[in-house]
Amino acid sequence: MEHIIAFIISFFSSPMSDEQIMPSPVLPQEISYTMPEESDPHEATWLQWPHQYQYGSTYRNRLDSTWVAMAKALSESEMVHIVAYNDEEKSRISTLLEKENIDMKKIVFTIAKTDDVWVRDNGPIYVKKNNGEIVIQDWGFNGWGEKAEYNKCNNIPKTIAQAQNKKYIDVNSIMINEGGSVEIDGNQTLMACKSSILNKNRNPNMTQEQAEKIFSQYLGVSNFIWLEGQAGLEITDQHIDGFARFGNKNTIVTMTPEDLERFDVLPEDIDILYAAKNKEGIPYTFIPLPLTKNTVTTEYGKNLGYHGSYVNYYIANTVVLVPVYQDPHDQEAQTIIQKIYPTRKVIGIDVRNLYENGGMIHCVTQQQPK
Repeated sequence: MEHIIAFIISFFSSPMSDEQIMPSPVLPQEISYTMPEESDPHEATWLQWPHQYQYGSTYRNRLDSTWVAMAKALSESEMVHIVAYNDEEKSRISTLLEKENIDMKKIVFTIAKTDDVWVRDNGPIYVKKNNGEIVIQDWGFNGWGEKAEYNKCNNIPKTIAQAQNKKYIDVNSIMINEGGSVEIDGNQTLMACKSSILNKNRNPNMTQEQAEKIFSQYLGVSNFIWLEGQAGLEITDQHIDGFARFGNKNTIVTMTPEDLERFDVLPEDIDILYAAKNKEGIPYTFIPLPLTKNTVTTEYGKNLGYHGSYVNYYIANTVVLVPVYQDPHDQEAQTIIQKIYPTRKVIGIDVRNLYENGGMIHCVTQQQPK
């Protein structure tokens, strides 16, 4: 976390320059897209594998087991696309997977340099055009407001579009938006925190109305649930997917109001969340997951001093990957999630070391819909 804290301090001590002010967006209104909901059928799931070239081999080695576990679970469900830093890393990763007897026919490698592992935020956003064609959108990514290195990761969507020979939609000059900033219910509703989108470090001078027009045009949404969020709370400026997700078109999976406050969600945002209605004006049903009973301790014995969220899970075709922490509440959370997705197998993935770096399962996965 030391490198993250350093970036946060340096960012907030430096004012925005005039060159960083973003122009008003101009939208191609004749084209429209729809982002499929996460539980819709997948072609594959994308992972960016940890490497040693940014934060060293200790960082990489502490995360390998989580990525192996995700790849093994996902390979039971669908193809797994892995971004490997170079050929040497591809060979190293292949050895790790083969030791676990993972079916390598289900693994597809893309060689590309990355800064880090957060493919949810920097990776391709797959959407459908009106004619059903799946295309790749490349939204702007600037390291959560220039708090971390990002240039390599920002190139990933274009690299993947070229590798897959898919139509590429460049949204970089229109909006900076990480995938973890927005939740889509599959019924034209988007949920987000303003703090991670309408922020001087992402989209200076952009209004809420402009943001809604962009999301409507590029993601196919018409109903918006806006929480204020908290800029500077952590590196993402409070992504929504850490504490509130759409379970389906009628359900929001979150925490109790008491646990949301413990997770540093503002009281006024808790009120907004629990008053949320869908496109038809019908209130959502709410399913709360617990926080961890204890503060999270990494595999190597470091107590992080904060509790873990189970909300940041990932829905694949036949499995649901749930973050677990070797905590007494792990089983309770998995049991609740299993009831939400009865046709899928819930698999716990140990994220204790990953959580030290600010994220969980949903943050490091990205769906490729059919």
